[in-house]
Amino acid sequence: MELLHEAEFWVRIALGVFVLILIFAGVPGKIWKSWGATGEAVRAELDEAVRIRQEATDLLNSIKAQRLAAEQKARELIAFAEEEAARMAADARVKLEETIKRREELAERKIAQAEANAAADVKSAAADLATQLAEQVLLDQVAKAKTDVHADKAISQLEGRFN
Repeated sequence: MELLHEAEFWVRIALGVFVLILIFAGVPGKIWKSWGATGEAVRAELDEAVRIRQEATDLLNSIKAQRLAAEQKARELIAFAEEEAARMAADARVKLEETIKRREELAERKIAQAEANAAADVKSAAADLATQLAEQVLLDQVAKAKTDVHADKAISQLEGRFN
C-alpha cells in the first residue's frame, strides 16, 4: 500500500487511463488515416512526377531524333547545293567558252570584211589616182602637142584639104 502514496504510481495510472481514453476515442485510427491520406497524396505526387519525368524524357529523345534528322537533311541539302553549284559553274564555263568562240569568229569575220573593204578602197583609190595621173599625163602631152609648131602647121594644112 505504500504504492498508493507515491506520485510516480499515480502518474503512471493517469497516463495509462489517458492512453485508454485515446484508444477508445479512436485517435490512433484517425492518425493512421491521416498519415495514410498524406502518404497516398505523396505517393500520387511521386507517381505524377515519375510520369512527367518519363514524358519529358520521351520528348527529349524525340527532339534529339528530330535534331539529328534535321542535321542529316541539312547536310544532304548542302551537298546537293554544292553539286548544283558545281554543275552550274561547269555549264557557265561551257556557255562562256561558246560565247567567246562565237565572238572571236564574229570579230574575225568583221576583221576579214574590214580588210577586204580596205583592200577594195586602196584599189579604188589606186585606180582613181592612176586615172588622174593618166589624165594629167595625157593633158600634158596634148598641151605639148598644141605647142608643137610642126604639128600645128600640119593640122592647119589639113583643114583646107577636107573642105
